[in-house]
Amino acid sequence: MESTDIASLAAELSIARPVRQIGRVCAVEGNLVRARGLGTICSIGDLLRVWMRDGRILTGEVIQLHGEEMTMLPDNSPDGVSIGDRVALRAQTGIAPSDAWIGRVIDPYGNPLDGAPLMRGPHTRALKASPPPPAQRRALGGRIETGMTAFNTLLPIVRGQRLGLFAGSGVGKSSLMGNFAREMQADVVVIALIGERGRELREFVENVLGKEGLAQSVVIAATSDQSPLVRRRCAWAAMSVAEHFRDQGLHVLFLADSITRFAEAHREVAVAAGELPALRGYPPSTSHLIMSLCERAGPGGTVHGDITAVFSVLVAGSDMDEPIADILRGVLDGHVVLDRQIAERGRFPAVDLLRSVSRSLPAAATDKENALISETRRLIGAYEQSATMIRAGLYAEGTDPALDSAIRAWPELDSFMGELGSVSIENAFSRLALILRRAGSTPAKSG
Repeated sequence: MESTDIASLAAELSIARPVRQIGRVCAVEGNLVRARGLGTICSIGDLLRVWMRDGRILTGEVIQLHGEEMTMLPDNSPDGVSIGDRVALRAQTGIAPSDAWIGRVIDPYGNPLDGAPLMRGPHTRALKASPPPPAQRRALGGRIETGMTAFNTLLPIVRGQRLGLFAGSGVGKSSLMGNFAREMQADVVVIALIGERGRELREFVENVLGKEGLAQSVVIAATSDQSPLVRRRCAWAAMSVAEHFRDQGLHVLFLADSITRFAEAHREVAVAAGELPALRGYPPSTSHLIMSLCERAGPGGTVHGDITAVFSVLVAGSDMDEPIADILRGVLDGHVVLDRQIAERGRFPAVDLLRSVSRSLPAAATDKENALISETRRLIGAYEQSATMIRAGLYAEGTDPALDSAIRAWPELDSFMGELGSVSIENAFSRLALILRRAGSTPAKSG
């Protein structure tokens, strides 16, 4: 038996307890269960198990303490719970990642979802760990090859960057995340599927991610039918797994889909715990919850690797000012907006360049490349501003030389934004420069 297997077996044995302290259910209030006898040994966030008289077991989490009593929010409906039912603490609340988890699909507690056995790692990590000390973190690193011309040129992603992906439903968000997982340069990919529809989990793993993508990935999933406790835990567990690999000096790509469902799960838990809603129904603690999760990603310390992160946000009706989108825009290093109209005319990825920003610029590109990016944005902006007039046939060629260049460049630029494949960053910029020359546009010299 290998030393890693022995260490994992020792970790499994370390959480076994020959003696278990028992409490008793004393009240059931709506969806909350109150118990007496464990209040002095429980902590907020501890996991509990209730043995019901009909033989079923109900699990949940401590959300309130009242002296000798505590309140548990169960994972499922408390139907069948009776006064006097036994309550006990479960195993520790953290997660113990292992290098053997690569290529596996697991739940937020570290249990396998793909049918094969899975052992815990030798060391338990806290779900809500602190980020690296800010004064010791490195700066953002070099550009990453993404396999997509739009992100290799106009919206560069660099090592340690944290990016927001803002999209409505059905505009290609999951496909884009899968493309990042397959094509972006990273040692390990950690994917958090938070509140995903159950039927789509296997489809994402087998079709979107594929065997090649799964071979370097750890997928942590909590489906939409599970309790808000499990859905909220999914994001924390995935980040802890990413930190496990980062602390080994590796470059980790972290993909979370979606932070909106993470915030919605927290809203359910926080309101049940007595916190009053504020921001469009979200409790005040939502801002800190999201920012503390995002801060754990990014460049590591002097002896650590980096976590490059993409956090997706569901924006209802393309409302970029809704609370979750607004919070994320303020804490991340850039945002990408996917537009429904672009998706409906068949271009993937449906990136709206004018509404998207990479804060790795201008440092991530050379002066010549920055000039190409600026000129491309100018041309696309000129075309979009006059698109209605152009499509209606109301514009006469020669009226505006700048708009003439934009009209000539538009078909090739639109196609360029949707290209996938193994085009290197250098070649992608060369092609972009060629498109601009054909349109008669000359980028202004930078610097």
